[in-house]
Amino acid sequence: MRYLRQSALLLSLWVAFAISSFAADDVLLQAKQLLDSGKAQEAYSLLVPLQSARAGDPDYDFLLGSSALELGKNTEAVFALERVLAVQPNSAPARAQIARAYYNLKEMETARREFENVKKQDVTPEVTATIDRFLDAITRVEDSERTVIHGFVEFGLGYDSNVNSATADSQVAVPGFGGALFTLAPTAKRIGDTFFSFGGGLNFQHPLSKRLALFGGLAYQNKSNFSETDFSTYYYDANLGLSYRFDRDTFTLAGQYNSFWVDNPQLYNEAYRNASGATAQWQHDFDSRNQISLFLQYSDLIYPDQQIRDANRYIGGAGYAHAFGRGTVITYAGLYGGTEKEKADGFPEFGHDVYGVRLGGQWNLNERYSLFASASFEKRNYGGPDPSFLIDRRDDQYSASGGLVFVPKKNVRITPQVSWTDSKSNISIYEFDRVIYQVTFRQDI
Repeated sequence: MRYLRQSALLLSLWVAFAISSFAADDVLLQAKQLLDSGKAQEAYSLLVPLQSARAGDPDYDFLLGSSALELGKNTEAVFALERVLAVQPNSAPARAQIARAYYNLKEMETARREFENVKKQDVTPEVTATIDRFLDAITRVEDSERTVIHGFVEFGLGYDSNVNSATADSQVAVPGFGGALFTLAPTAKRIGDTFFSFGGGLNFQHPLSKRLALFGGLAYQNKSNFSETDFSTYYYDANLGLSYRFDRDTFTLAGQYNSFWVDNPQLYNEAYRNASGATAQWQHDFDSRNQISLFLQYSDLIYPDQQIRDANRYIGGAGYAHAFGRGTVITYAGLYGGTEKEKADGFPEFGHDVYGVRLGGQWNLNERYSLFASASFEKRNYGGPDPSFLIDRRDDQYSASGGLVFVPKKNVRITPQVSWTDSKSNISIYEFDRVIYQVTFRQDI
C-alpha cells in the first residue's frame, strides 16, 4: 500500500480546499488554520472542550472529525462526521473523511461504499484517482481473506555490455605454470550484445484462518541475446510456504526451488545449476512508516556438469525500511552474511564466506511516475588457494541500479532502467565490469 499515505495527503488537501469558504467564527477559523498547518493535536485540543455546546454544527463537527482522524481517533471521527452527514448528506468532503476513518477501522465494506459515493459526485480526476488507490487497497485487504490467484507477463529489450561476466584482459599470467602468459579465448573475454527478455508467473494465497495463510508461486524468465546465444540464460522458480500474522508481526516459512540454464535447450535436463532450500523470516511493523525484518536462508546448490562445485549455502540478514513524510519517499537498508560450504573433499577454493550490504529507495512523484535506485556491496573470501594462481581468492563486488516506473493505466508498468556491476578480485580473470540498459513492459493479470 505504498501510495496510501500520499493518497491520504491528497484527499486532505482537497478537503481543505473544499471547506475554505467556511463562514466560520474565530475558534473554527483558528482550528482550520491549525489543521492546514499539520497541527492536528492542537486543533483537537481547541475543539474537543466545546463538544457539548457545539455538537450538531456541521462546520464544527467536520473540523473535530478531521482532527480526530489525523490523530488516529477513528471511532470519534466517525461519530463527528456522521453528525455532519445527518445535516449535509451530500457533503463529499465529509464522506471522503468518514470513508478514511472506516478504512482505518477495517470496516472495508462501509469504507468502499462511502468512497464510491464520493466518486459519484462532482469531484476532480485527481481526487477520483486518489480514491481509486484506496479502493484498490480495500480489494487487497478483502483478497487476503479469500483464495486469490494473480499472474503477470513481462517483456523487455536492452543491451548488456558483458553478457558472459568476463574480464576485459586479453592475456593473463598464471603462477601455477611458472608465470607463463596465456592468451584468453574470445569467449573468455568481455562480450557485449543486445537482448530481448520475456517471462511470466502465477502466485496464489489461500487463508487457512484469520492469521494463517498458505501461499506459493511459479515464475519463468528468459534473457535471449541476439548474437551471443551461447550466453543466453533462463530460469524457473517455485516457492510454497506459510504466513502467520499477529498484530504487527508477520512470520513466514517457505520452501524454494530454482533451476538456471545457460544456453541449454533441454529444459528439464542438464541445468547449469539447481537450487533447493528454505527461508524463514520475521517482519515487524513499528508503525505505518517503519519496518524491520530478520531472515535465515538455506540452499542446496547442485551443478550437474560440475559436481565439485556443489555446495550448501547458509545466509542470514536483517533489513529496515522507512517511509518519509506521507510515503512519498520510501527507503530501505539491509545487511547479510553467511557461508557457502563445498561438499566435495579437497576443493576448498570453491567454498567461501560472504558479507554484504544493500541500500535503496523509491520516490513516488505522483500517481503515474516513480523513481527508484539501489546500491549494494558484497565481499567474498574463498576457503583455499586457487590451483592455478596459488592464492586464496578475494572478491569485492559493487552494484548499483536505477530507473523510472511509469504506470499508464491500472495493472500496466513500463520501466526503463540501468544497472551497473563492478567486480574486483585479487585474481585478474575474475575481475569484470558490466552495464545493462533495458526497458521492460509488465502486465499484471
